[in-house]
Amino acid sequence: MTISLAVRNLLRNRRRSLATLLALAIGSASILMFGGYSADIRYSMLSGYVRSGGHLQIQHRDFFLYGSGNPTAYGIADYRQILQAIRDDAVLNSMIDVASPTLQFMGIAGNYDAGVSRTVVGTGLVSQDINRMRLWNEFGNALTLPPFALDGAPKDAAIVGVGVARVLLLCDRLKIANCPHPQVDVKGTGTAVPADIAALSQAESGAALSASASDHPRIELLAGQGRGTPNVAALSVLAAEDQGFKELDEVAVVLQLTQAQQLVYGRGVPRVTSLMIQLKQTAQMPEASTRLVQLLRNVAPKQPLTVLDFETLNPFYIQTLQLFDTIFGFIFILIGGIVLFTVSNTMNAAVVERTVEIGTLRAVGLRQSGIRQLFVTEGLLLGLGGALLGMLIALLLAYVVNLLNLTWLPPGSSDRLPLNLRVWGESRMLAGTTISLIVVAALSAWWPAYRAAQLKIVDALRHA
Repeated sequence: MTISLAVRNLLRNRRRSLATLLALAIGSASILMFGGYSADIRYSMLSGYVRSGGHLQIQHRDFFLYGSGNPTAYGIADYRQILQAIRDDAVLNSMIDVASPTLQFMGIAGNYDAGVSRTVVGTGLVSQDINRMRLWNEFGNALTLPPFALDGAPKDAAIVGVGVARVLLLCDRLKIANCPHPQVDVKGTGTAVPADIAALSQAESGAALSASASDHPRIELLAGQGRGTPNVAALSVLAAEDQGFKELDEVAVVLQLTQAQQLVYGRGVPRVTSLMIQLKQTAQMPEASTRLVQLLRNVAPKQPLTVLDFETLNPFYIQTLQLFDTIFGFIFILIGGIVLFTVSNTMNAAVVERTVEIGTLRAVGLRQSGIRQLFVTEGLLLGLGGALLGMLIALLLAYVVNLLNLTWLPPGSSDRLPLNLRVWGESRMLAGTTISLIVVAALSAWWPAYRAAQLKIVDALRHA
């Protein structure tokens, strides 16, 4: 009875009700559109971090805080035994997609033919595992990564960041587009590889570059071994890959894990600095982390190892999410304020117009609570209709935008990413926004409803 009466009252002044409904719908659609944009950024960043470093990493407990100074001092011993125990564990086996070792170290890369060098961060990877990790796509991300260039490449092959290639003057040889050249032509002014470095390199490798890699530009990578003694590897650069962030792009050198271990540990027992664990589903992280901690206590009780998730390893991810959550909250408060005043003005106008009607209803026995319920129900109906209409508008606009295949350049990144609005499927955001706007609309109608209920019957009837 109350609902049907509230509907008829709203239809009395269709123009005003429609204007209020559209204001609510536009506000709801705006919130959902930004929420869809924020959700796509969250999934894109999450996918990027998981594809490159996994959901979890097993490290020495001090590597994350102090490893940048001397990564090899925090190496994991007997890592093959740990990996095998992880793969043999019945619980973890059902959750894990890829478990792969990685070795990080500091070094100096030089292109002695051009007389240039720079400090770099070297990373040794198992190329087959990286190729599998790049296929992970739990959230249907539009951005797909190319196959890992080191997969199937010779042992002495390497990949460098575009920034490293630019500094080492390898752009022409690697055919890198949009790569500026220095104002001073230093190419060819350098000397051949110093005799001591060349001798050290060949002493470790036993030969020059492999024939299959001889057509690619060559660099020398100098790194310190565990006891501080230097070691050099001659590497053939297959390609330059943009690492996404300029800071990383300027220092990245990626090579085969076996080559990195030979460079860092020589003929000693090889170690790694991290074990990357990529899960089938992100929601499995807490359970997998707990299980890994238990397993490490049994398999490597003497090593101070810990399990870190990708959020801890990449604080920029959490900072970005917090920023967008703050912006989302600000937009919701702004839109909520507009909804509050719009519905409140509509209800106040309705109270003024229907003062005599209110007095008549009170005279025939309707209680004050009935008057309040009637006007609050009208506000609820406006909020419900506006929120649902806004949801439909947001879904339609998101579908159109996604069809346009737009791209954008994130701050700090050198790669353009697809611009998608993830509104459909974000049930938590849709439900939360809809319910919140309905509640705001109901609260907006409460004060006019309270005023209407407080009208004296005689004064209301005399209002005509």
